[in-house]
Amino acid sequence: MSEIDDKFQPHAPDTPASEAEGDHAPMIDQPSPDEVDPFTAMVENWGAMAPLERKTAFEALARPEAVELFLSLKAHLQAELLLEAQPKEKRAWVRLLAPDDVADLIQEMGFEHRDEILDCLDNQTRREVTALLAYAEDNAGGLMSSRFIRLRPDMSVDEAISYLRIQAKTQVETIYYAYVIDADQTLLGVVSFRELFSAQAHKKIRDVMKTDLIKIPVGLDQEEVAKIFSANEFMAVPVVDEWGHIKGIVTFDDVAHVLQEEATEDMHKLAAVETLDAPYMKIGFFELVRKRAGWLIILFVGEMFTATAMGYFQHEIEKAVILALFIPLIISSGGNSGSQASTLIIRAMALGEVRIKDWWRVFARELGAGLCLGLILGLVGMMRILLWPTRSSLYGEHYVIVAITVACSVLGCVLWGTISGSMLPFVLRLCKLDPATASAPFVATLVDVTGLIIYFTVASLIMAGTLL
Repeated sequence: MSEIDDKFQPHAPDTPASEAEGDHAPMIDQPSPDEVDPFTAMVENWGAMAPLERKTAFEALARPEAVELFLSLKAHLQAELLLEAQPKEKRAWVRLLAPDDVADLIQEMGFEHRDEILDCLDNQTRREVTALLAYAEDNAGGLMSSRFIRLRPDMSVDEAISYLRIQAKTQVETIYYAYVIDADQTLLGVVSFRELFSAQAHKKIRDVMKTDLIKIPVGLDQEEVAKIFSANEFMAVPVVDEWGHIKGIVTFDDVAHVLQEEATEDMHKLAAVETLDAPYMKIGFFELVRKRAGWLIILFVGEMFTATAMGYFQHEIEKAVILALFIPLIISSGGNSGSQASTLIIRAMALGEVRIKDWWRVFARELGAGLCLGLILGLVGMMRILLWPTRSSLYGEHYVIVAITVACSVLGCVLWGTISGSMLPFVLRLCKLDPATASAPFVATLVDVTGLIIYFTVASLIMAGTLL
């Protein structure tokens, strides 16, 4: 992980072509605004390149560009380059990384490479990396960096500024905040650079620091860490153990990576796919099939009950074949509304907008929404049948009854789909399961089966004495 400040340095705009050359300057001297630097284009497309192509391109780079590229890569891409590097080259590249990035690299390469990577480091960095590896990679301890600016409470502001100049020359994660600690590493407070430089030189740090700071427990899950950053818009947050000793800091760029991972994981779950442990193009073919087959089999078995339901209403279908025409329409409307509702509630839960105790309020809102949506779709379906030019020849002389049956069935299926889709995430949460796990596909499968029951039950009631 490179220093966070570098990301905030303003970039000077490209110098325009000198107007002193006159209006007849050759066009070749004036680059197009859409022209992209080849190195920048390569960095942007690095993940899409084949492994051998990446290796060849990396070896062809000049050292400064290679360093810039290497530090910008994610851990799995750095690991790919280092696995084939010579020991001397590997040592040089590993020493460019911050301790938390080295820990990520070891986790990507596998712990069989742990000693090999640790041997590339100096003693101090090796101790820091070893300490970080003791924490799970998906909690605050696994995200944090152990390099941050420390101050003592009895320092004067003038002494602290001088000390900061010294620390800023070393590899620290961020220089926007300085953390005030006592002799046993207990976190006492925090002071920002702005507050420090605006304070009077003779004042003590204890007089200018803030003590009501937010701290993250070292074992907190990374998703909860991300929520803290989203709610407070911090650049960095300290990580402490159960005794209040500071262990490191988590920065916003660490959390941005977490948010991307969590969003990807949720999208996979919503689509009924086991979470991929590596980029799509790096997953083996049979592994990809395995991760997709499990839920597909479960959902396929569930869909088999539609055949059972249709067999149960076989007599009605034989007497009114016209009913079969609208089966896809009925069950898809319910499945779509259910998928909508489940996705909305899952996202609201993820953002902390909805909690388990809010289930009754959600039920009431979705009951109303389901009725409105069902009425809208039902009326559209009814008008489609009633206004169709060839309605008599296509739907028979009782097309009005068919239209009413379809409208009422759509209303019932949409209402049921909306309610079941909104309540399923609460049921999964109560069962200590992730609400995102296959909710939308499962709701669609559930409504496919129950939608048929609703449809033919409504048809039996409305068409009794005419078509049935």
